[in-house]
Amino acid sequence: MRPHVQAQAEAERLEWRAALHELLHRLKGEPNLLLPFHQVLALRPKGEHPLGLRTIEVAKVVGSVDRYEDFDHRFLPKTPHTLERWKRLRVLQLEGVELPPIEVYQVGEAYFVKDGNHRVALARATGQRFIDAYVIALEVPVPVEASDTLKDLILKGEYAHFLEKTRLKELIPQVEEIRFTTLGRYDLLLDHIATRQYFKGLEENREIPWEEAVVDWYENLYKPTVEAIRRLGLLREFPGRTEADLYLWVMDHRYFLAQELGADLGPEEAARSYEARFGPWWKRMGGGLKAWLRARWGK
Repeated sequence: MRPHVQAQAEAERLEWRAALHELLHRLKGEPNLLLPFHQVLALRPKGEHPLGLRTIEVAKVVGSVDRYEDFDHRFLPKTPHTLERWKRLRVLQLEGVELPPIEVYQVGEAYFVKDGNHRVALARATGQRFIDAYVIALEVPVPVEASDTLKDLILKGEYAHFLEKTRLKELIPQVEEIRFTTLGRYDLLLDHIATRQYFKGLEENREIPWEEAVVDWYENLYKPTVEAIRRLGLLREFPGRTEADLYLWVMDHRYFLAQELGADLGPEEAARSYEARFGPWWKRMGGGLKAWLRARWGK
């Protein structure tokens, strides 16, 4: 088959696949774009280092600097112009022309195309596993994976902002990662730290430095609550959630209990109370049965 004819036939199949993927994603309500590189900038890169010419995995090229709307998340061309450009490159490839290396930014395990989007699309469509690329590595405080979605990147951007504001990794080098599944939660942690700073200042009758408040919040509030969550195995009862998610829920419940009982419970008691009130139905029923027995028999 002549290169032009073969490229045209493959382009038509590619167009059909792209339309099908678009339909499926619309039905699922999911975005069908490459990851935008500008979202990486929210990760607060600390610097960049050229790594030279490398051979990288095509499957880990997941985003683009400026052409992320022209391809779907599998690098299938989404516009007639993009498809036409893909077809011309396929003809050159079939004629034996060696295509130049692409240029990418490496962010953790993921790559974002600076130059060569159509060459990546060609590699993906023809089943090519590796591709030559000039790589520029970005230093980011939060690790990025090739499987990350746009929401994951936004969440990690919020986390990077939180780390920058608190300097938590500098103050406590062994600090564990704090991950949320919902946007806007790191601002709540900043509020917790500010509240801790205010009340600690009242208790000790002195001005508490921000850095001291950050360490105090982590060591005496966040960490003990997470450890209580682990001891109770609470995370198993809320699949798809994280320890940080549960920390906020338990802390909200702890505040509610303090208002209701007039006394502040510790992390363990608050976590147990949260489990009894919002955990699986059989535990809620068990807690209700115990309360009934105590009321009935005084035990």
